[in-house]
Amino acid sequence: MLKSKTFVKKTRSGGVMKIVREHYLRDDIWCGSEICTECKQESTVLQKDSCIESDLCSSPHYLVPDTNVVLHQIDVLEDPLIRNVIILQTVLQEVRHRSAPVYKRLKDIIHEKEKHFYTFTNEHHRDTFIEREPGESANDRNDRAIRVAVKWYSHHLDTAESDGLKVVLITNDQGNKEKAEESGLLVYKCEDYIKSLLANPELVDRLALTNDETKDISSSKVLFPEHLPLSRIQMGIKGGTFLQGTFRASRDNYLEATVFVQGEGEDTTEVILQGLHNLNRAIHQDVVAVQLLPREEWVAPSSVVLLDEREAKDEDDTEEEEKEKAMKIIADDAARKPTGKVVAIIKRNWRPFCGMLNSSLIKESTRHLFTPADRRVPRIRIETRQAAALLSQRIMVAIDGWPRHSRYPHGHFVRSLGAAGDKETETEVLLLEHDVPHQDFSQAVLSFLPKMPWSITPEDMAVREDLRALTVCSVDPPGCTDIDDALHCKTLENGNFEVGVHIADVSHFIRPGNALDLEAANRGTTVYLCGRRIDMVPELLSSNLCSLRSNVERLAFSSIWEIDDKANIVKTRFTKSVINSKASLTYAEAQLRIDDANMNDDITNSLRGLNKLAKILKRRRIEKGALTLSSLEVRFHIDSETHDPIDLQTKELMETNSMVEEFMLLANISVAQKIYDEFSECALLRKHPAPPPSNYDILNKAAQSKGLDIHTDSAKALADSLDMAKVDGFPYFNTLLRILATRCMMQAVYFCSGMDSDFHHYGLASPIYTHFTSPIRRYSDIMVHRLLAVSIGADCTYPDLTDKHKQSALCNNLNYRHKMSQYAQRASVAFHTQLFFKSRGILNEEGFILFVRKNAIIVLIPKFGLEGTVFFDNKDKTGPKLVFDEEGPSLMVEQHTFKIFDLVKVTISLDDSNVQHQKIRMSLVEPEIPGVSVPVPEVGPMAKKPKLDV
Repeated sequence: MLKSKTFVKKTRSGGVMKIVREHYLRDDIWCGSEICTECKQESTVLQKDSCIESDLCSSPHYLVPDTNVVLHQIDVLEDPLIRNVIILQTVLQEVRHRSAPVYKRLKDIIHEKEKHFYTFTNEHHRDTFIEREPGESANDRNDRAIRVAVKWYSHHLDTAESDGLKVVLITNDQGNKEKAEESGLLVYKCEDYIKSLLANPELVDRLALTNDETKDISSSKVLFPEHLPLSRIQMGIKGGTFLQGTFRASRDNYLEATVFVQGEGEDTTEVILQGLHNLNRAIHQDVVAVQLLPREEWVAPSSVVLLDEREAKDEDDTEEEEKEKAMKIIADDAARKPTGKVVAIIKRNWRPFCGMLNSSLIKESTRHLFTPADRRVPRIRIETRQAAALLSQRIMVAIDGWPRHSRYPHGHFVRSLGAAGDKETETEVLLLEHDVPHQDFSQAVLSFLPKMPWSITPEDMAVREDLRALTVCSVDPPGCTDIDDALHCKTLENGNFEVGVHIADVSHFIRPGNALDLEAANRGTTVYLCGRRIDMVPELLSSNLCSLRSNVERLAFSSIWEIDDKANIVKTRFTKSVINSKASLTYAEAQLRIDDANMNDDITNSLRGLNKLAKILKRRRIEKGALTLSSLEVRFHIDSETHDPIDLQTKELMETNSMVEEFMLLANISVAQKIYDEFSECALLRKHPAPPPSNYDILNKAAQSKGLDIHTDSAKALADSLDMAKVDGFPYFNTLLRILATRCMMQAVYFCSGMDSDFHHYGLASPIYTHFTSPIRRYSDIMVHRLLAVSIGADCTYPDLTDKHKQSALCNNLNYRHKMSQYAQRASVAFHTQLFFKSRGILNEEGFILFVRKNAIIVLIPKFGLEGTVFFDNKDKTGPKLVFDEEGPSLMVEQHTFKIFDLVKVTISLDDSNVQHQKIRMSLVEPEIPGVSVPVPEVGPMAKKPKLDV
């Protein structure tokens, strides 16, 4: 029952190590079937009545898929129809090594009780374990192990009680199938078996196409160059012939993409790709190998907005058309950048894509084009027999391959998400498209929540500072239920102030390494959509036990300073505490208290003290070079019954917003220094890199258009320049300039101190920074709490906390989740803006030009914080004459020249002609240009008077 293998291994130091691996075999591993009378089973998974109606196999049967079937047909296995499946340990291990996403999906299926998937540990069963034979490949050995396990099951369950039950091997490997048939096993190809099912013929649509099948449905004409083999690519990258980078398709031009090649340190090279031939079947976020073209063939990024919205045609008919368009783009541009072509795909980034089906122009055809919601992803050719039912639906499609002979990649239908335009459906789409984990918390996660009713124990009080008597209050946006932070300020006997920032002690409830902690680490952040919140931690914590609500005792982590009247910090300390907030205020309520001279209670005096100190802190930060930028955020008023947006306005910022911000910044900086002093190699910090000089080109051109100079040598120089940038008679100019400056900034990121030497936060002008103040909604803050707790002796350390490589990997996930959260929030605002204008009809508003393109201007409407594009269509040469000046930049349309910051008047309406990509359409009203300006519309039947905010 014990198998052992001995081998020697050379160590790094040159020594020799003898390694003995022992493999234990057992004879008491149960089969998991209700039919079995031999195994002494604690529980069974596989049902006795396992009838799936099939033309191929009329008897009750269990399915045993091989590894490749699981890897490529996971969408089929997830269907509710597929039940009573045996997943062998051999298959599970192979899937785990070859695809982490599929492995996770398979594990999720196994945990669904109604699916009846059973994992059989054949590698430890005495009768099913096999040794690898001399000369046998690992793959062949695993195929043989699968066949041996199927044969064992067939004999094991062949009893009088089995009522003819069969065990069916599912494989797409012809060699494996033939050997199984020679052994007398019942075996089918996956496609044949799925097509034989009577209960759900639509399941055929979910079959992934094999490479052979994708070749069969392609045209005979070669459209793309062949991808080079990996061995040649590796040599080319080493030798500098090829460059490796991430492929990023353009949103505005489907014939253009950029590859960012990481150099030494922070240096990156930007390589432009133009034309289908040079894009060579790469898809957004693929890791690719590119070859630079000769310098005389280098081009500049296109200024043309070009969307692939043509009707589906045969591939042969479109190639020359695409080449001509690409050549025009190349010929029109002057400022050249490194330009290349994709020669190989190193790592695919395929995922299921959301979108809509375009019905085939050929009646009775089962081949259709699918248009993804993300414009950066090409359309996908799929086969489906349910096109009529899917035409108005949002669906998911997965890519199976992209042959050289096909204009589009080929894929298969995964599932329907619901009716297009429906609020729930569209929210589901934006969450899926931005990879936001939004499933309900599992029972494994919920099992680690505290049992209710919960209260603070004497043991908790014994190790914490009792701050319940302090006049602590919170200040947050209206409707906030996940209150992370609260503050207090009191005057000391020596005339100084004691100021405290009290943060929810989430790390008390979430212990390292358990299921709750792992789920929070994966989610990374709470995502705030319009009218919906996707919590990072279960609601019991986020809105109850961790939320620092008023008049309840809560556990906190407090940062407390002694500060003099000039806002100089005299002393800093950190402590775990217990607080009792005296008020949960909104920013407006706090502002009213500060401004009302008749109010002199403890809460109001505390707020006034905080506000006074915050103004000094802010002034000092700005003097050091901290940036005050601008971005227009909108707030929707939502109807309480329909949950539709009924009013839209830009958010108004008050002094109290700034007050809270200043003390959160102070706490974050103080904690950053403390954890770095204690853990110089593994502190989780946040940095904001300085933008490269080229980022400021658009800002400089915009300022120069008004005769002003912006200095960008440092954050301080930029801040001073922005402060002085004013134009007489144009009070909104400075705000517009700051909005443009925001667009020039780099993304702030989390990093591990032991893996980086540049800590500086450019925007805050701070040498060190972290996130400590929002642990309910950011996992980074939980990690910082743990580091701080260890540094003050309030908690114990654990291995992963001080492992800089694991910390760095965690930071990468947090940066990704934070970025996708921002994108999802913007998409939610865009969708609700569409709903708002759908009910309001056509409006006329004034706006300012933010950007000028070759065939369009991008206009900002300050009233709504809304950006839109006004196109000047000249495709057929009969439209207005367009002259674009790159240096200005400016665009002459007929006799009128448009420049950045020009005031225009536009009509705003919802263009819902394309259900897939509904958008806000803007058309020029003023200045009037013949053939371009639209007449001011009358108030039509669409224009409804908005309801009062309820």
